[in-house]
Amino acid sequence: MSQMMIQKKMSQIVDENNNLVSSMAQMSPAAATSQVRMTSQQSVQSQMLRSPSVQSLNRTSSQQSLAQGRSSQQSVGSRVGALGGHVTEDEDEGEEEFFQDVDILQNFGINVADIKKLKSVGLCTIKGVQMTTRRKMTQIKGFSEAKVDKIKEACTKISNDNSFLTAAQVAEKRKHVFKITTGSAELDKILGGGIESMAITEAFGEFRTGKTQLSHTLSITAQLPDESKGYSGGKVIYVDSENTFRPERLRPIAARFNLEDECALENVLYTRSFNSEHQMELLDMVAGLFHQEAGIFKLLIIDSAIALFRVDFSGRGELADRQQKLAQYMARLQRLSEEFNVAVFITNQMTSDPGATMSFQADPKKPVGGNIMAHASTTRISLRKGRAETRIAKIYDSPDMPEAEAMFAITNGGVTDAKD
Repeated sequence: MSQMMIQKKMSQIVDENNNLVSSMAQMSPAAATSQVRMTSQQSVQSQMLRSPSVQSLNRTSSQQSLAQGRSSQQSVGSRVGALGGHVTEDEDEGEEEFFQDVDILQNFGINVADIKKLKSVGLCTIKGVQMTTRRKMTQIKGFSEAKVDKIKEACTKISNDNSFLTAAQVAEKRKHVFKITTGSAELDKILGGGIESMAITEAFGEFRTGKTQLSHTLSITAQLPDESKGYSGGKVIYVDSENTFRPERLRPIAARFNLEDECALENVLYTRSFNSEHQMELLDMVAGLFHQEAGIFKLLIIDSAIALFRVDFSGRGELADRQQKLAQYMARLQRLSEEFNVAVFITNQMTSDPGATMSFQADPKKPVGGNIMAHASTTRISLRKGRAETRIAKIYDSPDMPEAEAMFAITNGGVTDAKD
């Protein structure tokens, strides 16, 4: 009906112009033509602007543009607010490279139900699916070998990490890696700046050497932004297997770094693991949290990684099973660190070495977990007691840092440099 009205109006305009031409017959042809053209354009524009259908169309277009602008502002605003106002466009583009959601698989013929099943077992990103074996994926309920092959093929098409890279390209990708300060400048120095993301950092030592105190300090320092290094700060997940986490311990540490203690505690998500199987299952939930708030979580702490495995698997008869489960657990931790670009910090216990006295070793103790733990950890830190509140850290193994020692102190404000 609106189109018919417009056509009717235009017909009336044409009739008026014809009458105008007749009345201007006495004028010169050029002047008459110019007058008719100007009058027609003005009349058409005014009539169409007064048309309800055109006005409605203009209002709809303006509202859609305004809504899109507000949506864009809200999206950027929520991202900036979540990270304390330190997110830039470059960081946002960088995060997209790390967090390719499995929902993209819908564009390659994978149905929503299968994608939900992937997420239920902690496979929330394309990289996560690629890191999982076909045999493991066929254990998901309703997943046949053909379906797994189809999903794997789709992930291969989506991902750009299927070809060899030059060392220069790898160096460019590693610019996304960040480091979290330990609270001690001396300890940071031997670590090359702090606890590294996309890697597992293991601290082992006897009781009272500062493993848990270092874990508590990192829970706060991970929230501190460092603009000089391009680090925005973020949330922490703390998995406690020994019941040694104390939230009241975080308050004086937060006060030392001028953080509001309630806000600092809100940014630490705590969970208690009760057995080795539960500890394995928690990683599926951790992956889900990392996926829900992509780029917000910066650190995963496991204190301790080995304790419950030592309890559930006892004696030499179950040693092989324990090491196999431990290897799977450590491999999953490594995948999570690379998949979501987070730092993983774990603590480890010590055990007596019966053969040490026979070989005349100075220290008859060694870290638990054997070669499985040694190969899985990216960086290993050996902790030992010093005088009073001081502790000594030694780089035991690292792919890029030399063997070195540093002295630090445990104070009410957490880990800090030792006084001379």
